[in-house]
Amino acid sequence: MKPKEILVFGASGQIGRHLIRKLTKNNYKVIAVTRNIHQKGYILKTQANPGYLEIVELTYFNLEKIKSLLDECSICINLIGILFEKRKNLFKNIHTDFPDLLSKLSAEKNIEKLIHLSSLGIEKSLDSNYAISKLEGENKIRNNFKRAVVLKPSIVYSVDDNFTTNFMTLLNRLPFMPLYYDGKTKFAPLHVTDLAQIIFDVVEEKTNEHTIECIGPEIISFKNIILKLLKTIDKKRLLIPLPLKVGKMIARLFEIMPNPLITVDQINLLKYDNIPSGKYKTNFDIGLKANKIFDEEIEKYSYNWRTGGQFSRDKFQKN
Repeated sequence: MKPKEILVFGASGQIGRHLIRKLTKNNYKVIAVTRNIHQKGYILKTQANPGYLEIVELTYFNLEKIKSLLDECSICINLIGILFEKRKNLFKNIHTDFPDLLSKLSAEKNIEKLIHLSSLGIEKSLDSNYAISKLEGENKIRNNFKRAVVLKPSIVYSVDDNFTTNFMTLLNRLPFMPLYYDGKTKFAPLHVTDLAQIIFDVVEEKTNEHTIECIGPEIISFKNIILKLLKTIDKKRLLIPLPLKVGKMIARLFEIMPNPLITVDQINLLKYDNIPSGKYKTNFDIGLKANKIFDEEIEKYSYNWRTGGQFSRDKFQKN
């Protein structure tokens, strides 16, 4: 039987790289789509076994090109997402319009399955443009293609993320850390390898669910996440609850930067817990485990932010 070919959009991101490694290791042929093949191609090539990966450049949503790529695949996986808007990369374009287009074309081409990565905790976040665009994208996919599977992960972390690594950098440099909403927002952090395994299990048809909330084994408040990061980089910092008006003023200044540390939209999103809603089954409910413990995993790469780096006292004593 001819092996399934899998088309992956957003292949060069944190999740995409781990997923490509998982798929190709298990003899799936992957067509990886990236916006800049010269910048990202060499990274992707290190993730796959020879002959199992084809890299395609797509700088904008070319209808005919996408159709031709779908002709070659059995399963399509969409991992494309942005955390903030800039120039032509708007939430609506990326999170709503593209999934709408992709799901319509998937139905037209009658592919086996479309797997779409959305986000957890967006149903109530009606004052966040990010959440609104994600939710509209989900709804359009469900309406357009009945064999679609929507995955809704909580925060996905690893040494390649833009979450734990950014906060460790800030905690390493700043004498204090502001807490929005008193740091009470709850998360269910999911390690990227666990999410890659869940996606792989969906590809392998180990579940028939059409929407899955993807979570890690723990629920942790934002404040406790910061405390855990401080502990693992061996730093002490003041944690200061920040008035919302002041926080949004600072965020507006950050938004001027090419890659803002935080935006007003993200502050609005932080108002809502990032944990299972009860509306859909979680990966644990359907037997797809996620076993990575937050403290244990961040410990593996936190020495990059400790005094002394890889030769820090704590690392030396353990060896």
